[in-house]
Amino acid sequence: MWFSRNRDPPVVCPACGSEIPRSRAREYDKYGDRWDREDKRFEYLCKPCYGELCHYPRDGLEDALVELEADRHPWETVVDRYLRALEERDEPLEES
Repeated sequence: MWFSRNRDPPVVCPACGSEIPRSRAREYDKYGDRWDREDKRFEYLCKPCYGELCHYPRDGLEDALVELEADRHPWETVVDRYLRALEERDEPLEES
């Protein structure tokens, strides 16, 4: 049996659309838990896009955003509601 010469398949960065070899990409898990690998499909970001990500913990972020966006408000309203929800939970707001 012959093996493929291309053992480093290309991946596409979802942030910028660049096609790069998998070995040069960074694994991205939108739930923020890349160590729990069971039944997961990862996306792969190029190094510049990965470097621009916020690397703070995101526990509960996805659920909070889904809840806040359930009524289909304009994005600015969703962000405003999210910031108010954080203040109510006494979570610190980090500024870049």
